[in-house]
Amino acid sequence: MPVILRRVNRVVLGLVGLVLVVLGGAVLAAGFDLPVPSWWPWSGPSDVLLSRADRTRWRDEGWWWPVVIAVLGVIVLLALWWLLAQPRRSRLSEILVDTGDGEAATVRCRSLETVIEADATAQPGVARARIFLTGRRTAPRTRVALRLEPYASPAAALTTLATEALDHARTSTGLSALPAEARLRAVKHRARRVT
Repeated sequence: MPVILRRVNRVVLGLVGLVLVVLGGAVLAAGFDLPVPSWWPWSGPSDVLLSRADRTRWRDEGWWWPVVIAVLGVIVLLALWWLLAQPRRSRLSEILVDTGDGEAATVRCRSLETVIEADATAQPGVARARIFLTGRRTAPRTRVALRLEPYASPAAALTTLATEALDHARTSTGLSALPAEARLRAVKHRARRVT
């Protein structure tokens, strides 16, 4: 995920959280009849958030419901856009490969991920591999998730991954480096019965 999007996420979530904590705390304080600021509209447990007059004030106006629906629709669309922007930013769709003649070719990351997964899964002791390419188009990074069989050696699996699967991918794409972050987990298996 780009740094800018991460900062925007943190700022937006921080501001929303702060507003919700302040409003919720003030409503809770008024509900328990604790002292609240003089400007706060609800001062005690018998107060209501919206009076009957406030709830019905704009009901007869012709513009009220279209405006309410439009504002809620914009909020929903912005929330959906923000939600869909999260996973889309973290994964690369293609990388640039130097062809040696001054031009560059593009390689689909899904294809490269599939090839690396097949190489990694072919290793002894690896039950399943998942590969994700992140970073920039000219300097990709690899996130690897390996599921190891119970008899597999984690050190041997990492060494083979680095010297075979990732090295083949780096060589075939002409990249000078292909940094990787690997997470290893064991496959769940049933205990064997001893008779």
